Amino acid sequence: LAICSSPWVTTVDTEGVVGKLMAANNIIIVVGYGMAVAKAQFDVAKMVKMLREEGKKVRFCIHPVAGRMPGQLNVLLADAGVPYDIVEEMDEINDDFSSSDVALVIGANDTINSAAIDD
Repeated sequence: LAICSSPWVTTVDTEGVVGKLMAANNIIIVVGYGMAVAKAQFDVAKMVKMLREEGKKVRFCIHPVAGRMPGQLNVLLADAGVPYDIVEEMDEINDDFSSSDVALVIGANDTINSAAIDD
């Protein structure tokens, strides 16, 4: 679990994540290299497919240098069958966070956990 003192971050267990995703209509998923290490892109793609079938708007936010090389996460998501049109670069989607219901961070712990800088 992430340790963060920000009022904008909520740490929840698996059931809490499911509940928040099911209650949300507009979801942004921020992925990082940890998703690649865990080889979770196929499970994430399945989850996104289910959410979209429920009528939810789901998009990905990719930092330009996320992963071990630029474009790595885009390729992994494409390989898992995620549609290109829901994968956006950070500068394209940044302004949309304030209107999203949920921002789910997967494998990008350093973006929300300041302790990751030292650990």
